[in-house]
Amino acid sequence: MSTFQVVQKPEGKFKIKFLPNNVEIDVFKDGENLLKIAMAAGVHINASCGGIGSCGKCKVKIKGDNYIGGKSPKLEKEEIEEGFRLACLTKVKGPIEVDIPKESQIDSSVFQLDKDFLLSSSKIKHLLPSFSLNPTVFKIYLELDKPNKDDNINDLDRLIRAIKKKHKFEKITATFDVVLKLPYIIRESDWKVNVTLVALEENYKIIDVDPGTINIRNYALAVDIGTTSVSAQLIDLNKCFLNYTGIDEVDISGHESVVGEHSLYNAQVSYGEDVITRIVFSLKGDGLKTLQQAIVKTLNEIIENIINKSNISKDEISFMVVAANTTMTQLFLGVSPKYIREAPYVPTAKTFPLVHAHLLGLNLPNHIYTYTFPTVSSYVGGDIVSGVLATGIYQQREITLFMDIGTNGEIVLGNQDWLVCTSCSAGPAFEGGGIKNGMRASLGAIDHVKINPTNFEPMIMAIGDDSKPIGICGSGLIEIISEMLITGIINQNGKFNRDLNTPRVREGDEGGYEYVLVWAKDSGIGTDIVINEADIDNLMRAKGAIFAGCKTLLDSVGMTFKDLQRVIIAGGFGKFINLERAVEIGLFPEIDFNKFIYVGNSSLLGSRLVSFSKDLMRTAENISNMMTNIELADNVNFMSEFIAATFLPHTDINLFPNTIKKISSIKK
Repeated sequence: MSTFQVVQKPEGKFKIKFLPNNVEIDVFKDGENLLKIAMAAGVHINASCGGIGSCGKCKVKIKGDNYIGGKSPKLEKEEIEEGFRLACLTKVKGPIEVDIPKESQIDSSVFQLDKDFLLSSSKIKHLLPSFSLNPTVFKIYLELDKPNKDDNINDLDRLIRAIKKKHKFEKITATFDVVLKLPYIIRESDWKVNVTLVALEENYKIIDVDPGTINIRNYALAVDIGTTSVSAQLIDLNKCFLNYTGIDEVDISGHESVVGEHSLYNAQVSYGEDVITRIVFSLKGDGLKTLQQAIVKTLNEIIENIINKSNISKDEISFMVVAANTTMTQLFLGVSPKYIREAPYVPTAKTFPLVHAHLLGLNLPNHIYTYTFPTVSSYVGGDIVSGVLATGIYQQREITLFMDIGTNGEIVLGNQDWLVCTSCSAGPAFEGGGIKNGMRASLGAIDHVKINPTNFEPMIMAIGDDSKPIGICGSGLIEIISEMLITGIINQNGKFNRDLNTPRVREGDEGGYEYVLVWAKDSGIGTDIVINEADIDNLMRAKGAIFAGCKTLLDSVGMTFKDLQRVIIAGGFGKFINLERAVEIGLFPEIDFNKFIYVGNSSLLGSRLVSFSKDLMRTAENISNMMTNIELADNVNFMSEFIAATFLPHTDINLFPNTIKKISSIKK
């Protein structure tokens, strides 16, 4: 039973107040963990490690003495003296006030900064698959014959008879909810009804019946559940039908049918930034229930936002399509991910049955079914199947390398004849995790850097026009390391040149050298923003894992990077990457830049397409079965490639001739 609740304060309990949110919560016992209290209050504090004290991201400033612990080597001596503590290591004994600094907060405003965050797929029209428009869940208008003494069959059979007469369906059944409301609806609407049906193989099931109107409104929700963020779109299925006159005549991606969209951070980030940390959390007490409720809470907030802006009723929604990685899929459905993490790494199912959305806790009517994309393996999930579907790789001749980069790097190689895939753990570096001043891509995050090769002074840009920098996001980290490599500040081992005439390169407090990107007086956190050798090492391992994964896939089919005809970069992170800089550090192969295509959120696009077509739903399952997974955990070749790739840009100079020329010119 929970030891804290957000209720009116009863006698004998004390309050905790969180700033700048101005949220208060009553605590029921001494010694409660401060990070857990914040979670219960709905207040987010960054905690990359899931609350075990290893990341140092949950820094807070505490006013008052009613606490113990919280000190950590992750905090500077001056910070401890000012009252800063790590929330995950702090136990509360009485009332205190907790001030959450900017670098420990989550900032969802980044989703509104870029109007093209959910990329309009009309820009990649030539990649999209062809399909027929036949939604899995659809609505039809019927005018029923009124019963008389010569035609007095029961209401349900009368309804089914009318459907068969109009649409030639063979087998039709109905849910019990439909049976309960049917006699009242048909009579109150003078025997004119709108019927919602779901197509299950060759069978059809009536899942809802409403008073009839010729102008039926029919919507679907397309959802991408990412480890870090969640995005959804409301799709007008009727508008898609009206606009569809042929593949070459309209935007077959259905982007014209998007009537509302919204994105938020996944609330599960409060319990760990990566899937492994969340799997571990799910195994503790009510951890699985907590994580399932967290993602449902995020989805409910997103849906409410879309509904309120779109001027529709939830009753007009008929279907929901969800794409997510394997762990996120199982957490969303409330299925334990325990065995995903344990050898031989087995998920619970490849294809999950349709489930009513309300049974998962979503604030949606009872009739709405939820479809989740099929997975491939424990670490190649439905989001990647959705991306392969959306980009049409499975039906094209060109040899394509598909990459979705985040905490995990999922990679697919192949064409219409074959597909191989793998997943490599890149760690959280690309999302700012494990980096001293790292952060997600939100307001104040440094995302662009240029360094003067003469005096080594940086020119930086942070997200948000008027934002003082408060940290470094993943794309900014790539640019910084590339710039330091090309200007000679660091060598190819990631170590600093200590002979440079600049105060920006100095010995750091944590051992090793560092480069001062922003002096304290110019930062938004009141301290220097630096990048140190440990940060560089973290990024080198992350990019090394991605590159080694690509190389291992190519080796498995006897190919090289020269054989690639197309490289597709998917995901929100890919949008902000400077391609040239990513090549210079060895994240991407040094091939013709014209072969690279950025497709945005392909997972969400795949969800949208499946909303339109039950044929594409079957195609998704075929793609899942078509993909051969290469497990890297015990792959000797991968380990060799990984070691070779943990160098800037790579130990094999023949793979990066142009980058090596740039580095050599600096040395001269």
